[in-house]
Amino acid sequence: MTIQLLNDRYQVIRTLGAGGFGETYLAEDTYMPSKRRCVVKQLRPIHSNPQIYQIVQERFQREAAILEELGGANDQIPALYAYFFSSGQFYLVQEWIEGDTLTGKVQKQGLFSEGAVQELFMNLLPVLDYVHSKHIVHRDIKPDNIIVRHRDGKPVLIDFGAVRESMGTVVNSQGNPTSSIVIGTPGYMPSEQAAGRPVFSSDLYSLGMTVIYLLTGRQAQQLETDSQTGEIVWRQYASHLSPIIAGVIDKAIAYHPRDRYPTARAMLDTLQSIANPIPPTQPLLTQPTVVSAPPPQTVPVKPQPNLQGNSQNNILIGSLIAGGLIGASVIISQVLTKSSQSTADKTVLPSQTPSTVTSPVIETPKLIPTTPFPTQSTPTPTTSIPPVDTRAVNTYLWLSQRLVTDADLDGKNGFELDIMRNSIFASHGRRFDTLELQDYFNNQPWYRPIYLPKAFPLKLLSKLEQQNVEYISKYQVRYGLRYFKK
Repeated sequence: MTIQLLNDRYQVIRTLGAGGFGETYLAEDTYMPSKRRCVVKQLRPIHSNPQIYQIVQERFQREAAILEELGGANDQIPALYAYFFSSGQFYLVQEWIEGDTLTGKVQKQGLFSEGAVQELFMNLLPVLDYVHSKHIVHRDIKPDNIIVRHRDGKPVLIDFGAVRESMGTVVNSQGNPTSSIVIGTPGYMPSEQAAGRPVFSSDLYSLGMTVIYLLTGRQAQQLETDSQTGEIVWRQYASHLSPIIAGVIDKAIAYHPRDRYPTARAMLDTLQSIANPIPPTQPLLTQPTVVSAPPPQTVPVKPQPNLQGNSQNNILIGSLIAGGLIGASVIISQVLTKSSQSTADKTVLPSQTPSTVTSPVIETPKLIPTTPFPTQSTPTPTTSIPPVDTRAVNTYLWLSQRLVTDADLDGKNGFELDIMRNSIFASHGRRFDTLELQDYFNNQPWYRPIYLPKAFPLKLLSKLEQQNVEYISKYQVRYGLRYFKK
């Protein structure tokens, strides 16, 4: 049966789902030349009490504005296209995500590997970190509410509970509006959320339970709990999992919120430290070439004329070298003397100043004269990079949340613009070919280098981040503001 146009604009193609809060449709936007497909959610209040209709309408508008902000700044949250009221019903129009839910992925491809689970964590935790920064708890994370998008393989978080909570508004005995509906799915929500008191780590619990399903194929309701601690018993179904990752999941699904990761960022930092155990201040790509002195045994030893009896001295020297016993210091000093004299007669390479030539740390006796190295002045290259405050946080995180404008860039020099643009890449763990640029980010406490420059997957950047990188780059070209060459 063909359903008439919703709001005289959206042609329903089919019903995607139905529940206590309303129905969800796949529709076409007839006002768009492309007939863009979209998701239309019909939401209805839990009661049709006229006393609270105005209250529900105000809350619905506020919650819709929140969804618009979330989806507009993060491409792993569906964009909100429109909202409207019709015949006493409330409607949301959102972006249609073409892909498979995690439930569908397991049914098609089987259980997830440890690497696939780690990748899912790495891609979703930054999204949760952003959502929580807006003081929003999703409240319904589960395999059916995460879609792996076909075009780029990124997980997209759908079906926020915020609007549905507004639909559950009722009037209590005192005549005040309240919400009597608990948002969430049994088994995937923790005890404090079931009691109507969700916190940020409640979403981490739900994500942990989702990952357990991906690893074991068992729904949350199929898992047992420890009768003494209340903890979920699941490890025996995922024996292939490393103890380290299993420990991360255990911490995420701890019964009490105080035993979980306090934030999505804290959990992400733990996973990044596991994936990249090398401290960021270590040398990254190449090791310096060490110039060593010629082996002492290749240099002929010439006895000094003041020693008693050349022949006896030679015998003594030979016996000391063979046995490696007493008097070794005398022989080493003679070797060093001859070695330093031989080195002085040689031409110093242009790239090698006397300070770069290394020799054993043994003081030459003052009785034996030495020939000084020829002096050669070599200018030391310097760069005028501003001092780094290692206590600083990433002040350019907003580049992942909104579009940059000329007003954000005006007045900044080439160095500041280069750091600004490359902070987008650095926030995703990219390393850099330019040594000075790499040194700068190594000194940032939030930086976790993961990918070599040529191996960095550009798909990690959101569409908004890619636009900001391009915008800043064009601005720099336009005004000739570049500090680093690469």
